[in-house]
Amino acid sequence: MPHFTKRCRLVVIVGLASVLALVLVGRWLNATKQGGQGPAEPFRIAGNLYYVGATDVSAFLITGPEGHIVLDGGYPTTAPMIIASIAKLGFSIKDVRVLLNSEPHPDHAGGLGVLQLESGAELWASDASAIALASGGDDPDIVLPLRALVWVGVLGYPKMRVDHRFKDGDTIRLGPLALTAHITGGHTRGCTSWSFDVRDGDRVLNVVSACDLGRLATSQYPDQKADLERSFGVLRSLPVDIWVTCHARWWGRYRKFVASASAKDPVEPFIDPEGYKAYIDSAEADLRNGRLH
Repeated sequence: MPHFTKRCRLVVIVGLASVLALVLVGRWLNATKQGGQGPAEPFRIAGNLYYVGATDVSAFLITGPEGHIVLDGGYPTTAPMIIASIAKLGFSIKDVRVLLNSEPHPDHAGGLGVLQLESGAELWASDASAIALASGGDDPDIVLPLRALVWVGVLGYPKMRVDHRFKDGDTIRLGPLALTAHITGGHTRGCTSWSFDVRDGDRVLNVVSACDLGRLATSQYPDQKADLERSFGVLRSLPVDIWVTCHARWWGRYRKFVASASAKDPVEPFIDPEGYKAYIDSAEADLRNGRLH
């Protein structure tokens, strides 16, 4: 019996040590995770709207005379790329006054805390997204096994300060800049699309940053399908010339960037209302077919 007890103790100690090692390694991997992202050449889309994101996770800079706005922050490891891109365009992260978010997953929100520390900017979020942002990615709608990994630091990101919460239809203003929030839930409960105008020369262009419209197998809630149905209608109702979204490949970042370099009108390749409609149509078809992401 003493031999058995000693052996049991050894097994327990080894087991606990293994779990601790896995958690620590998981935390290290999570802290250094880039998600396959590398730096991308920053560029002007139109007027005072710029792309400052990575190769696929998007981030946007909207500049103004009273300070700038950054929309989305990528992973924590993407934030230094965003800061470098802002500088390469001739602007400073110190002049960013407002941080906005589309959704609170690590690949789009994880870097916002870093950007907030570097800029001193105020972070705005929807009520549902604010819960996840302030808790470091602990979204109550995530399935339990994954949520447990957030609790132990294997998933998620550093907690951040949410300065303001907005409601559907609210407009965030910074001097002459004005971006309207549209809660387009479904991918996450508080997923937010943004609409705003950009003046490019003598024309005013309607811009929509559309939220992700994919329904996740790892994050579900009772009204998810109904929210997506409503989101399709909201997005279809918005006037749009230029559209973007949280993953650069979905809105054709590289293709449009290359085309703009040789175009007589460098903004023309980004004017893509048909691509916007196709993006919504594809998401709606996925919902009808029961496809989960």
